[in-house]
Amino acid sequence: MKGLSFFDKVVFAINILVVSILLLACIYVFLPFQFLRILSILSLVVPGILVLHVLFLIYWLLKRKRQFIYSMIAILIGYMSFGHFYGLNTSKDDSIGDKNLKIMSYNVWGFNRNGWIKEEGVGDSIITFIKNQSPDILVIQEHSRIRYQQLRQYPYRSETPISAARATQAIFSKYPIIGQGSLDLPETMNNIIYADIVFGSDTLRIYNLHLQSFKIIPSSDNFSDSEKSEKLLRRLVGTFSKQTDQAKIFKEHIDKSPYPNIICGDFNNTQFSSVYKMVKGNMEDTFLQKGSGFGRTYDLLKFPIRIDYILADPEFEILSHQNFDVKLSDHYPIMATLKLPSHQ
Repeated sequence: MKGLSFFDKVVFAINILVVSILLLACIYVFLPFQFLRILSILSLVVPGILVLHVLFLIYWLLKRKRQFIYSMIAILIGYMSFGHFYGLNTSKDDSIGDKNLKIMSYNVWGFNRNGWIKEEGVGDSIITFIKNQSPDILVIQEHSRIRYQQLRQYPYRSETPISAARATQAIFSKYPIIGQGSLDLPETMNNIIYADIVFGSDTLRIYNLHLQSFKIIPSSDNFSDSEKSEKLLRRLVGTFSKQTDQAKIFKEHIDKSPYPNIICGDFNNTQFSSVYKMVKGNMEDTFLQKGSGFGRTYDLLKFPIRIDYILADPEFEILSHQNFDVKLSDHYPIMATLKLPSHQ
């Protein structure tokens, strides 16, 4: 560290620490087992860590110091491990027709039935937004059953069975649903449902995933109080552990699917997690293919993160992906347009 001022040495020491954290996250996500589950929380901080590396890179380049190489290598390793976290695609495919399938995924927070957003008519505004976008298939997490009456443009729907006593998920479709089912996850209110939909000459299977929720909202107060911090840490580790078990249940089911698959949902975890990697498998992430910006679907401590996804089997052509800046829930909606080769 010759030639560095005392301040630069401090910056460099922090830089090396941040490099170590990112490398640890990269290694952990590829392990076939989770020997230390507390490390799973790294997936939540990876977006911030990558931003820090960009800042370190700029800092050292402006200072004309070779220390920039450390963050540059860390960013490259992160890219190879996780894919890009900022989309540069600026084109939109707004084509419509029988050959294309437009699908939306949206955690609607119960259409604000509990009044978390202190405004009038939030639920009706969500319905209006959906009608204006008019997706062919609408996949909803945290649904409210009575709202189907306002979505009459969808003649077909599948919902979490009432007998399951779970948080309600729903799949609405303009195309016939010929099969459906529910994966009743153990010891949770969360749920996975699926619907088999006839689309032209094909049958598609649409999955709606809502994996284990945090149940608490991290805040600065949680981290400033040691007792609250410890409780928060235990809750996060427990949540990620359940998500892993739920992802395994899901993988066992989708591996037996006889149809081309599309996965939509709220994973409650980032693309930098082993949970995401397990669910995604060899499927294509529509944001990584056609998205732009950070792909924000949720704000964690006011930092934009992506925890809602649309994944498609490789046989689908991904025409577009869109993230909406619509604050009508604690999540932001996403939509993608897909095409099957058989529909060329």
